[in-house]
Amino acid sequence: MKRSLWICPLLLGMTGLSLFADGPPLRIGMEMAYPPFEMTDEQGKPAGVSVELARALGQELGRPVELQNIAFDGLIPSLKTGKIDLIISSMTANEERAKSIAFSDPYLTTGLGLLVPKEGTTDKISTLDQKGRKVAVKKGTTGHLYAMNHIKNAEVLVFDKESAAVLEVGQGKADAFLYDQMSVFQNAKKNPSKLRAILTPFQTESWAIGLRKGDDALRLQVNAFLAKFRKEGGFEKLGDKYLREQKAAFAAQGIPFLF
Repeated sequence: MKRSLWICPLLLGMTGLSLFADGPPLRIGMEMAYPPFEMTDEQGKPAGVSVELARALGQELGRPVELQNIAFDGLIPSLKTGKIDLIISSMTANEERAKSIAFSDPYLTTGLGLLVPKEGTTDKISTLDQKGRKVAVKKGTTGHLYAMNHIKNAEVLVFDKESAAVLEVGQGKADAFLYDQMSVFQNAKKNPSKLRAILTPFQTESWAIGLRKGDDALRLQVNAFLAKFRKEGGFEKLGDKYLREQKAAFAAQGIPFLF
């Protein structure tokens, strides 16, 4: 699916780049179901932190951007088979994924937190791994990988969608949902009468842009862009635009925030 290049005035002002993009299309995959990073707006158009980052990258490289909405567990196969050129989808760069794809330099640091029932007794990851307990994870995420490697006694419930895992916790059918801090915060905020967020990370991780192994020239270009974007305040401005409330909540708990 092709989409015309849209240049956000916010990013245009900070990059000082040309409006023209006449190189080959840069096909970027993301799952647009993770606000405020990857999502669609009220008109159904791509929006969010990663969308603006992708378009700024395309502008820097002089290439029009094609955004493809792909389920998270289909992103790496799509990259490896040449359907897309890059993954920008809040993807953690870890050893398991690095066996099959390459990664850019990290652009964001985050961690795994816990979404738990409001009246539950869980306060940290170590209290979860007990017989009779149930842990929800989203398929293909680092929370899923963590559970596979570390949860030995509790039952692990694997869901295709984040919303299904959240519902399981809200209905008291699971003792916790292992997911990134940002989503944990947002889901607890949406339903404070039933859900509670434990934001202190039990595993820290970094997000990066995924590339095919061997695409070394593109990787160098991406890394140069990330360094320039950070130096010019691009990440700070995106954080202020999309994540102001989250930044305040993290600061109140003394937890380092993202960018």
